[in-house]
Amino acid sequence: MRHAYRGSRLGRSTAHRQAMFKNQIQSLMLAERIITTLPKAKEIRPLAERVITRGKQGTIHARRWALRWLGSRDLVKKVFDDIAPRFAERPGGYLRIVKLGPRPGDGAEMALIEMVEKGADAPAPAPPKPAKAKKPAAPKKKAADEAPKERVKKEPKATPTGRSKPAGKVPKSSPRKIGS
Repeated sequence: MRHAYRGSRLGRSTAHRQAMFKNQIQSLMLAERIITTLPKAKEIRPLAERVITRGKQGTIHARRWALRWLGSRDLVKKVFDDIAPRFAERPGGYLRIVKLGPRPGDGAEMALIEMVEKGADAPAPAPPKPAKAKKPAAPKKKAADEAPKERVKKEPKATPTGRSKPAGKVPKSSPRKIGS
């Protein structure tokens, strides 16, 4: 039984899992929304919310703690100066997870994790593309209009001795005895 186990292993070692979480938290704080698998999004959300809560504290210790997860001072500055003030009145729940459905390749459940309150510098979502009207099909060319293609015959390759081998023939080798 797996009583008292917190979090999912996601099929990775501890170091790999923590490195993946750091990378995804960095991407989330930079772009303010990322698309990932649903289990990863569920694991990242509490960690990212803790980083934002530390940003609201604004102390030197909180900056150093956040630097451990964010990796660069520029991201720490963005969290403490831009993101955390947006959530000053909110007591938690800074991120939302939106299910997107299965991924086409392997059927993994995908999700969008994004900040609840969007900032002015946050990239706007791409507008939906308008449906294109179908063009009428071009008339098909007749076989008489097309010129027949000529086949180019390949020349045999030269061997290191300078002789050319006939195409398609493989030299026979004598069978080897096993064990002698």
